Amino acid sequence: MSPPARLTDTVEDRFWRGVEHAERFFMGDAGVQKAMQKLVRTLDAQGIPYAIIGAMALNEFGYQRATVDVDVLLTAEGLAAFKANNLGRGYVEQFPGSRGLRDPEHGVDVDVVLAGAYPGDGQPKPVAFPDPASAAARGSSVALLPLPTLIELKLASGMTAPHRLKDLADVLELIRILKLPVEMSADLNPYVREKYVELWRAAQVRDSE
Repeated sequence: MSPPARLTDTVEDRFWRGVEHAERFFMGDAGVQKAMQKLVRTLDAQGIPYAIIGAMALNEFGYQRATVDVDVLLTAEGLAAFKANNLGRGYVEQFPGSRGLRDPEHGVDVDVVLAGAYPGDGQPKPVAFPDPASAAARGSSVALLPLPTLIELKLASGMTAPHRLKDLADVLELIRILKLPVEMSADLNPYVREKYVELWRAAQVRDSE
């Protein structure tokens, strides 16, 4: 019998760094959470409409999933204003001329999605990223897209882009964790209703013990 394989020091070190990040994240003390708090304070102070999307939004809705970056929805005008006000003053571009930003204080990327863009494959479809000025729901400290809108976008993304299947898995987990009803499909764009119902049925299946 051959001896068991050994982990390299690099792999083992990466494993423990991941454990440490997950622990900080679920304690609410990771750099990505501090970067999001800084970002929303800045956007609110400057009156720039926005909505937090992506994995950080999932956490706000109760689906806990660790992440390393912040996804934010802006208009093209909002992004231009943000860059004019903040580049070199707490933020840099990920590369010259990029839409994405970076918070060097916390070492976190801020990925920007523009209103009007199409999710998934980027091709025109009945579902598009909305204007956060009219679509975002505001709380006392953050603005998010309503849950049905977030689900629509994730469904449209996973349906049209094979590399975005995680978006479909996110919807399945939202259904399971939040116990969303199948009737929620009526609140969704017809383009994604059938996929929602398919995932809802899958979410009702439990692993055998």
